[in-house]
Amino acid sequence: MSRGTLFTVSAASGTGKTSLVKSLVELSSNVRVSISHTTRPIRPGEVDGVNYHFVSQDKFMRMLEQGAFLEHAQVFANYYGTSNEWVESTLATGTDVILEIDWQGAQQIRRLKPDVVGIFILPPSRETLEDRLNERGQDNAEVIAARMAEAKDEISHYVESDFLVVNDNFDTALQELVAIIQSQRLKISNQEPRYVELIKSLLA
Repeated sequence: MSRGTLFTVSAASGTGKTSLVKSLVELSSNVRVSISHTTRPIRPGEVDGVNYHFVSQDKFMRMLEQGAFLEHAQVFANYYGTSNEWVESTLATGTDVILEIDWQGAQQIRRLKPDVVGIFILPPSRETLEDRLNERGQDNAEVIAARMAEAKDEISHYVESDFLVVNDNFDTALQELVAIIQSQRLKISNQEPRYVELIKSLLA
């Protein structure tokens, strides 16, 4: 059985990354999204263990000391981390894993796992990004201003990814993400273990 592919999906806050990844998982079989641990306060409508594993800062630091995280980062005074054990065990079953992480986390992953496939999602314009942040209705003006100031630095790291998707039209962006996942599954390194007997018979 071939091993699953590890994907990172990064974007500035408000680009629509989470919605796109959610729809991608619904459309694509055999792919799962890693649920990160975070010290960020839970938002209305979020569920512990579904959106994130919400933990205290003390617990997060203990896990960090124990080497439990494949990657971790501090974003807006909150900490985020990806469970190394869960990622490895899931990939070993042949299931693709998507990590929704910022550029800091993506950098850490690439250093540890050079074969990771990086995807970066851009908004169609700066104005659209600000409108989307305001439409959420979850953050005050001060927080939105901070996120917009951070967006430029976040977006500058798009060059570190392998694929670039612009979320102007949601359906188009989603189709492009599906195509990226499928393109990786059709690589020789993934297909050969699946069809080893067929290849042997054809070459006999």
